[in-house]
Amino acid sequence: MTTLATTTRVAEAAAPLDGRKPVGQLLERVRAGRQFTSNVLSTLDVLQVLYDRVLRITPATVDDPDRDRFLLSKGHAVAGYYALLAAKGFIPPDWLDDQGGPESRLGDHPDRTLIPGVEIGSGSLGHGLGLGVGTALGLRAQGLLEPRVYVLLGDAELDEGSNHEAIAYAGAVGLANLTAIVVDNFSATHGWPGGLATRFTANGWTAATVDGRDHTALHTALTGHHGHRPHLVVAVIEEGK
Repeated sequence: MTTLATTTRVAEAAAPLDGRKPVGQLLERVRAGRQFTSNVLSTLDVLQVLYDRVLRITPATVDDPDRDRFLLSKGHAVAGYYALLAAKGFIPPDWLDDQGGPESRLGDHPDRTLIPGVEIGSGSLGHGLGLGVGTALGLRAQGLLEPRVYVLLGDAELDEGSNHEAIAYAGAVGLANLTAIVVDNFSATHGWPGGLATRFTANGWTAATVDGRDHTALHTALTGHHGHRPHLVVAVIEEGK
């Protein structure tokens, strides 16, 4: 049974990042001589808005049934995710210094069994949304109607057919507790008539397309779902921004 104290901790999860642990500084610790490209840099604003203002989860509530779930399907963009987890106190900042090392818990994809706050282990791209659908279904089956499931994908992942099965199923069964966020940095091989969002709206989703660097627009879009259908946010990242 969920206690009042536990529920209160979950509700406090959207406290802003404090100035003592800026994400940029922590990301530099992960970098350690590596060159980050758009696959990492395009996710940073979405991640910061999610963890600052949207997700109801704290280091104290990583196992709370009433927490929101965040699933990083775009696992190869993990560097920014690790920086956010350190900034929010889920992992010690010292872990960032040896990311990918032989003794490190922080691999080149996140591992659910090794890292507090991580909901899934990723590897082959294209499976995160299906896992999100299963998570949302499981919550609904347990009568947990408050937690939301947020899945962050890259636009190129939508080239994988497994995602289209997940999109169609979520729309058909009305998974209203599911939000997909697609970072669109124009890396997909295939386009879609009418824009990326139409892949989802054709299957009964609501959708918003916003500037992926605009925190106000991202927050409005991420909280713009309603209680009947799954929701999509397309975060567009133009080249050079």
